[in-house]
Amino acid sequence: MGAVFVSELDQCPDDRPVIFSAHGVPKSVPAAPKARQLLFLDATCPLVSKVHLDAERHHDAGREIVLIGHAGHPEVIGTLGQLPEGAVALIETVDDVRTFTPRDPANLAFVTQTTLSVDDTIEIVAALKTRFPAIVGPHKEDICYATTNRQEAVKHLAQGCDLVLVVGSKRSSNSQRLVEVALRSGAKDARLIDSADDIDCDWLKDVKIVGLTAGASAPEDLVDGVLDAFSRRFEVTVEEKGAVRETVTFKLPRLLTEEA
Repeated sequence: MGAVFVSELDQCPDDRPVIFSAHGVPKSVPAAPKARQLLFLDATCPLVSKVHLDAERHHDAGREIVLIGHAGHPEVIGTLGQLPEGAVALIETVDDVRTFTPRDPANLAFVTQTTLSVDDTIEIVAALKTRFPAIVGPHKEDICYATTNRQEAVKHLAQGCDLVLVVGSKRSSNSQRLVEVALRSGAKDARLIDSADDIDCDWLKDVKIVGLTAGASAPEDLVDGVLDAFSRRFEVTVEEKGAVRETVTFKLPRLLTEEA
């Protein structure tokens, strides 16, 4: 529909609407389109906004904040940008927990990126709680339900699969985590693909059972495209496993409802 992806606001012309992605942006970013009188829409996922609000709440309570996440990920950049520089410490691994030196070990809180590996995050949180028993966590876990559901499904799906294909962008954290979960859960091989065009015939040698899943934001037609590609070359039997029906809905941004 003509959408153009940009990394900086100065790439945007004055006569086009701007959308902030679901990953969220630093608090300072909306000031620029306001100053230029651009029409902009904040499409930050409500689950990401919850993390932002939790971080602000802990900061207002005087706590030092630990963010569990991946350096450089857009969501992490957006969360770090909600508070003054130095207010949030980024932890990526259990080893980071061992070397982390807080200002006050008795006055800590943690939040997490929403698209992490559930199992890895559990280990990091456990390490934090062991070192800092007084650390405060979120009332409800931060990892997105769509991420959690897909990882749980892949754990069941991967067992007995010769190959697991994950449809999703190589820049997608939750899609990358699905590949890792598949390999940990018993798949002989697992690959991340953008579409059916990325499937390498060499991967299919001696393969009889293929598991197919997708990242949380992958369009359904790309998944169907993979099934169609296999059906054209092989006799395919499709079996659905481990699926959770997601019924969560979110309100539209106010700007869209006002326009309607």
